[in-house]
Amino acid sequence: MAIDLETLCFDIESLHEAYAAGVTAEAMLTEVLRRIAVTADPGIFLHLANYETLAANARQLGVFDLVAKPLWGVPFAVKDNINVAGMPTTAGCPAFAYMAEKDAFVVARLRAAGAIPVGKANLDQFATGLAGVRTPHPVPKNAIDPAIVPGGSSSGSGVIVAHGAVAFSLGTDTAGSGRVPAALNNIVGLKPSLGAVSATGVIPACRTLDTVSVFALTVPDACAAYQVMTAYDETDAYSRPLRPPEMPGASTAFTVGVPDLATRIFDGDDVQAASFKQSLESLKALGATIVEIDFSPFYEVAKLLYHGPWVAERYAAIRKIIETLPSTLHPVTRNIVESARTFSAADTFEAMYRLADLRRETAPLIAGVDMLCVPSIPTFFTTEDLVADPVEPNTRLGAYTNFVNLLDLCAIAVPTAPRTDGRPGSVTLLAGWGRDREIAHTADLLHRAEAPTLGATGHSLSKTSSLPLGVEAGSDEIAIALVGAHMQGLPLNHQVAGRGGRLLFAGETAPEYRLYALAGGPPARPGMVRQETGGAAIAIEVWAMPVTSFGELMQEIPQPLGIGTINLSDGRQVKGFVCEPAGLQASEDITHHAGWRNYMKSLNVA
Repeated sequence: MAIDLETLCFDIESLHEAYAAGVTAEAMLTEVLRRIAVTADPGIFLHLANYETLAANARQLGVFDLVAKPLWGVPFAVKDNINVAGMPTTAGCPAFAYMAEKDAFVVARLRAAGAIPVGKANLDQFATGLAGVRTPHPVPKNAIDPAIVPGGSSSGSGVIVAHGAVAFSLGTDTAGSGRVPAALNNIVGLKPSLGAVSATGVIPACRTLDTVSVFALTVPDACAAYQVMTAYDETDAYSRPLRPPEMPGASTAFTVGVPDLATRIFDGDDVQAASFKQSLESLKALGATIVEIDFSPFYEVAKLLYHGPWVAERYAAIRKIIETLPSTLHPVTRNIVESARTFSAADTFEAMYRLADLRRETAPLIAGVDMLCVPSIPTFFTTEDLVADPVEPNTRLGAYTNFVNLLDLCAIAVPTAPRTDGRPGSVTLLAGWGRDREIAHTADLLHRAEAPTLGATGHSLSKTSSLPLGVEAGSDEIAIALVGAHMQGLPLNHQVAGRGGRLLFAGETAPEYRLYALAGGPPARPGMVRQETGGAAIAIEVWAMPVTSFGELMQEIPQPLGIGTINLSDGRQVKGFVCEPAGLQASEDITHHAGWRNYMKSLNVA
């Protein structure tokens, strides 16, 4: 089968399918360079590898082997405060530039897994900013709407992923730099637990709070890079071994803490408020119970980051250049970092004491729910807004991000349905240290439920998740495809969840089924029938049930429903609910809805 590289979606699965079909890595990298040129944006990259260098890297990969190299041939971009051997590191400050002789720890691991770095992406100078405009170079253009700021400090890293020219990119995140660009460019931004990813070879901003982050079009792609990057590094004093248990699948009933109405911040943006409300409804449909929380103490933590002595960490990181060549700094960056001189050692300890108090105050709020959900940003700002005021809009963008690392939380920003004005929707899921995979799983389900397009590519998000989170049934379990009222959050789910069932993944069938709304009820039920011709793909959930309780479930399944073998879109087969053709009398063909949830939404039924 011929592969059209110009229309290929640059998610990892599609790239690997193309390689398996015979596309060479050299051809793929030629396409990468073409896509970068098509963006016509000189602000994205500060250094771009030439074809000869990329082709040499491709030849070193050897044969296509996803066991030895799970990221074989996957192109990625690197924020220009992270070392890539043979490329300059500038941190957005030409006077600071040096040629990196060695890969950063994370880049080396990604290379070993077969990924290929294509260049160094622009950033807010010394990673100080959230808008993405504090650079002496051209400002990257937002991939969705050039009038909007690109987000920072990982501006180029976010924009190039949204354009679909690389599969993922590396950013860094201290105050939200791995999440704000994701929200503004309709992509995923994964911020790991502090210390899970080594910072060796990374120019620090605030060393105690920094982490390398990942931008990608999908949650599985972000997780694929994160899995490779995560490793204990004894040379990094802040590295912490993270060995989470295998992800058991999403809970059928989970609690999500959100800011209460009195403490939600939208800066008067009613469209953003409505977008967040819709995302909460989607979480409810996935089985979430929403718990409103007074977020005031979280916001107080956030103020400590830039309005407290933690800015002195930024001063320490660039002390030599700010004390010897201050005129080479961006004026806004210089003013912010120089404010560290106004804080004393006593101020620092007082702030540390206050942070300890606030950590104690927020701890039960965090522990009282399975995860938190916040808007990724409170509202949008244009580049003109930042020209008029280079500080306050930047501060406002961090309303929901600045507190996260100070409280030792992990986070993932995930696109949601577009706002009513067409701007991208986004929420961020948060949880305590080490729970990265749990929130990633829920983020993946939410992303697929909301079904936005991927970045600015126009490609649609597949309903089938390839999330590498341990989504296989165990040896004492049976995988079963649910198609209707037994799915998560729906009336009969208790018959599965109450018997030890656990959600493995949301997906879809092979395109060979018809779906019908059966007569009778309540509750309303669908029937799915396999067709020789004229079938379609139907949205399903695949659950794992203990073999010992599967028979009990069967006793509660009435005619015309039964259990048969279901063909999935990825070629696998699982047991699942099917319907006898004789039971379709007085039923309604709802195949065009492509799934029971969509049909129920069309009826305005939750």
